[in-house]
Amino acid sequence: MAKTLVLAEKPSVGKELARVLGCRKNGSGFFSGDRYIVTWALGHLVTLADPEAYGKQYKTWSMETLPMLPKKMELCVIPQTAKQYSVVKNLLHSKEVDSLIIATDAGREGELVARWILAKAGFRKPIKRLWISSQTDKAIKQGFSNLRDGREYQNLYLSAQGRAEADWLVGLNVTRALTCKYNAQLSAGRVQTPTLSMIVAREEDIRRFVPKDYYTVQANLGNFHVNWHDAKGQNSTFDRDKADAVAEKVKNQTFRITDLKTTEKRTPPPLLYDLTELQRDGNKLYGYSPKQTLNFMQSLYERHKALTYPRTDSRYLTDDIVPTLPERLKAVMVGEFAPVVRDIIGGKRSIAKSCVNNAKVSDHHAIIPTEQPVNLSDLTNDERRIYLLVVRRFLTCFYGSYVFKQQKAELEAGGEKFSAVGRETVDKGWKKVYDFADEEELEEQDLPALKRGDSFSCKNVQVKSGKTKPPARYTEATLLSAMENPSAFISDKSMKEYIGGGLGTPATRADIIEKLFSSFYVEKQGQSIVPTSKGIQLVKLAPQDLREPLLTAKWEQQLEAISKGKYNKDAFIGEIEKYAKKLVQTVAASEEKYTHDNLTGNVCPQCGKFMLSVNGKRGKMLVCQDRECGYRESVSIKTNARCPQCHKTMELFGKDEKKTYRCQCGYRERAESFHKRMSETSSGMSKKQVQQYLNKQKSADTGMSALELAMKKAMEQKK
Repeated sequence: MAKTLVLAEKPSVGKELARVLGCRKNGSGFFSGDRYIVTWALGHLVTLADPEAYGKQYKTWSMETLPMLPKKMELCVIPQTAKQYSVVKNLLHSKEVDSLIIATDAGREGELVARWILAKAGFRKPIKRLWISSQTDKAIKQGFSNLRDGREYQNLYLSAQGRAEADWLVGLNVTRALTCKYNAQLSAGRVQTPTLSMIVAREEDIRRFVPKDYYTVQANLGNFHVNWHDAKGQNSTFDRDKADAVAEKVKNQTFRITDLKTTEKRTPPPLLYDLTELQRDGNKLYGYSPKQTLNFMQSLYERHKALTYPRTDSRYLTDDIVPTLPERLKAVMVGEFAPVVRDIIGGKRSIAKSCVNNAKVSDHHAIIPTEQPVNLSDLTNDERRIYLLVVRRFLTCFYGSYVFKQQKAELEAGGEKFSAVGRETVDKGWKKVYDFADEEELEEQDLPALKRGDSFSCKNVQVKSGKTKPPARYTEATLLSAMENPSAFISDKSMKEYIGGGLGTPATRADIIEKLFSSFYVEKQGQSIVPTSKGIQLVKLAPQDLREPLLTAKWEQQLEAISKGKYNKDAFIGEIEKYAKKLVQTVAASEEKYTHDNLTGNVCPQCGKFMLSVNGKRGKMLVCQDRECGYRESVSIKTNARCPQCHKTMELFGKDEKKTYRCQCGYRERAESFHKRMSETSSGMSKKQVQQYLNKQKSADTGMSALELAMKKAMEQKK
């Protein structure tokens, strides 16, 4: 009996599909059953060939061989995963297999993973597509009972192929051109470079900024305070004498209410999460990088089957999901959410209409819980945080708007105008589930009962000073927002309408930000992202139109059009080839210079050249300046270990037995001694306290493996 081959993207997903499909016979790199054989990729097994595959002339980097414009882009097997590729290829051509089901991630990149394998292996048998948004048994069974014809996704594959080939043509050509021209490890790309450009532009704004002193006048009327404003409504002044004069004028005066307005306002519940919004909150609330949040989400989707597909750009649901919501509500009826869910079900509350919009869902709907209950104790601390964020946002959408009365009083004293703003909650609505104070709310106060004509004595008056602040540096959260909507960085304002979905996609933005760190174009100072000298110089060296977000945004629009069959992939690549040629010419003609201003006296042990000092995301490093050498070594690692003197986090320097913790206050201690002391100290802690400490260490991604081992040893001794 002929069998159907099922191709998953990862082993973990493949094993789950095999279990649901009853494939119990374990082979090398696959599972088989009566009807199906399930195998998997390991992410990408096949990729675009390196330039060297197109001729010996490309083995040496030189300007003379640029631009590289292959007539046909070749595929090659990734050496590290060649063994699994051989398994998949043999199964594809097995006489036992008469058809294939593509079960890779349901999206553009997932389609590319499968189609490149099929293209390289020369597969010609019928293809079906599994397209599901969650990994629960129910979703898998429903997906297999509603398989789609593989030909429906040909345009999606062409879009993914176009994206990959365009990135090869632009990225590799410009990277080689910059590296050869300036003899430095420089790289550029259609998303990476404009993203870096935004960070550099912000830094330049900050450096140019000159702070100015400003002054406000606040009067205390007993039960509440009022703030001065001028005739134009400005509540501050740069003139100290004027502020002092106002304060002197109203001191001991009677304040009379001249106008009183009460307005009822409504704040609807926030929309459901897409990946970018979830990554923003993960960074703002817990300091997670976008990549970390995506990894936690992927685990909750694949391993725990608790949440739906993570790589979505939609914050809405489709009509067909609505009937499944009661079951999803029951699945999250745990802990603090149990009374909320009982209220939703008992009150027969429906999800807000604003959350359901078929037109605003393309491949996948918003991230929501699945129908499968989850034991919170099975989740890591980080997974639990992300899971609870999604559940809380999901539940808020079953409640109405937050309703409040905003009261604004206008007062007069000594010929000067003052005002006070307060609010009174009418209906908490969705804030019963997700209560937080926004900035506007924090600035408001509870006002007593007021009416026009009321008078109040001034208890005291203050002139407060402040300084104007420069624009804030980007955090990973605010950088995601800027990438999602970079219209402010388009010089041609008439082209703003073409910005589309922004820089990159929700699935790729995390990797782009990580690459900026790993290439040492940016570094972290606290939560802020700061460009390095290398990053600042690269932006100046890169061709002008590659620095702007408009180009890549238009590319994303064209790729989207290809996926819908509205634009030709070959025409798109033809334009990209012309563009790559133009970029190389621009770099070659440039008269700019590049300077290594982080060169050290340390010699590379492999090639003998001087090394560069760089700040990596996890600590300080020395990196060889020679691109072909590539040697790098760690100097220090940022840790979560607290200094016993000032309690700030310390860095770990040195190797092996010379490892030493150092603090900025001057304290230092050998790692061996520190770990021993911590182990002895932990013996007085409860098991729960020790476990919480270990979880905190893991979530901080500090690399303190030795300390963790010491803590674990102490915990084991207590058992």
